[in-house]
Amino acid sequence: MIEWIDLILLGMLALTALRVIFLKDLFAVVMLFGIYSFLSALVFIVLDAVDVAFTEAAVGAGISTVLMLGTLALTGRTEKENTHSKLLPILVVSVTGAALIYGTLDMPPFGNPDNPIHQHVAPRYIEDSPKEVGLPNMVTSVLASYRGFDTLGETVVVFSAAIGVLALLGIRREEDNNTPESGFKEHRVLQIVAKITIPLVILFALYVQFHGDFGPGGGFQAGVIAAAAFILYGLVFGLAKSMAVISPMFLRYMAASGVLLYAGVGLFSMMQGGNFLDYNLLASDPVAGQHYGILIIELGVGITVFAVMLTIFYAFASQTERSNIQ
Repeated sequence: MIEWIDLILLGMLALTALRVIFLKDLFAVVMLFGIYSFLSALVFIVLDAVDVAFTEAAVGAGISTVLMLGTLALTGRTEKENTHSKLLPILVVSVTGAALIYGTLDMPPFGNPDNPIHQHVAPRYIEDSPKEVGLPNMVTSVLASYRGFDTLGETVVVFSAAIGVLALLGIRREEDNNTPESGFKEHRVLQIVAKITIPLVILFALYVQFHGDFGPGGGFQAGVIAAAAFILYGLVFGLAKSMAVISPMFLRYMAASGVLLYAGVGLFSMMQGGNFLDYNLLASDPVAGQHYGILIIELGVGITVFAVMLTIFYAFASQTERSNIQ
């Protein structure tokens, strides 16, 4: 039965990708990209990678769709006609695809317990993680403890994305806002539904943030979900009201403070005579120290991701309003 589910999902992914290639309506393309991300999340669930599916659904089908719609408001809905020759792009895609297919020939059989990945570090994590880290969710143990350096680097990359967007687009200052009030002012039903939904979304984000050590979740997913709640508020009630609740300047401080909080845990462990991000020194009991360290660094990740996602939305939304008034 599981094989049929895999084939159906992969077939739907392929059909969605093919439809994206031939469509000229960019709005429909964005919607199909959201569907593609949702289908990818279902594939990850079938593969028992629930944490990855959680992230794909929140980022790919959620925030990315909103940001691409904001981009369409700046660039236009219809794809321009291409007057260049199509032979060179077809050649590049064909060669790249052939190289990728050739690379898969050396891949080990799917699901084989003798695959190198199951003989390398996986047994170490499975056998020692309960004793060294003590978290029920082994994915969190790997990402937040064993691979703490990598996760710190990913957080810095997210922070750098906000810097890049602000450098390229910026956020229109409130005193320069002479545009009409945005949002769905006349849609009372939508506003009422948003007022009911937004607190529940924030509550769920907090649950995901502080439940990531017991189940799927953590700072990345919680930050995106919380940002989605405020993005919904901005879309329904207007960008000006959203900025009045959380200002762009405050978000910049939040984005930086999350990275500093993460790195500060590593510096504190070094001050205690240990290595960078050695959570064992945060408490008298090494396992308790692991819990404290993971809780703090996940909070830093959540703060940074939330601030960056909302900052990027502010940048795109403010540019969209500016283009509309012009």
